[in-house]
Amino acid sequence: MASFFKNLVFRPSLRPSLPLRSPTTTLRSFSTTPSQSATLNQVLRGCRKPQKARHSVSPALSAIHAAHLKGVCVKVGITKPKKPNSGERKTARVRLSTGKVITAYIPGEGHNIQQHSVVLVRGGRAQDCPGVRYRLVRGALDLGGVGSRVSSRSKFGTKKPKKASVS
Repeated sequence: MASFFKNLVFRPSLRPSLPLRSPTTTLRSFSTTPSQSATLNQVLRGCRKPQKARHSVSPALSAIHAAHLKGVCVKVGITKPKKPNSGERKTARVRLSTGKVITAYIPGEGHNIQQHSVVLVRGGRAQDCPGVRYRLVRGALDLGGVGSRVSSRSKFGTKKPKKASVS
């Protein structure tokens, strides 16, 4: 019997262990998902590379951090829209003041520009025309506003119509 107690004293594996702390009593982080750091193999394979920058919608403007650019029309034509849509979208090839040649959408009904017209170009693509990433500003420089516009006039360079005076 004494040898049994002797083993209990000298063997650390047979000692009664202390009660373990439950996971609820430890300090918890605010995140609900466990934060695990990357393993060495993941780091060596390259998991810590920074994310690639998104491509800009209008690269010719964002390259020089410009909101608008002046340009000269090289060619005015029409573009067919992508699959579910049909129609004729008015577009213009414009040589910007930086030297780049881009395709721009002419918004609104009707336009008065032709070759060699000076226009103002802003960003914003025509969603159903592939490759068209710019729009022309109506009512600026040589491009006139839409004549018969009543709503959203500021987008199309149209003045407020005069009220008919009763005499």
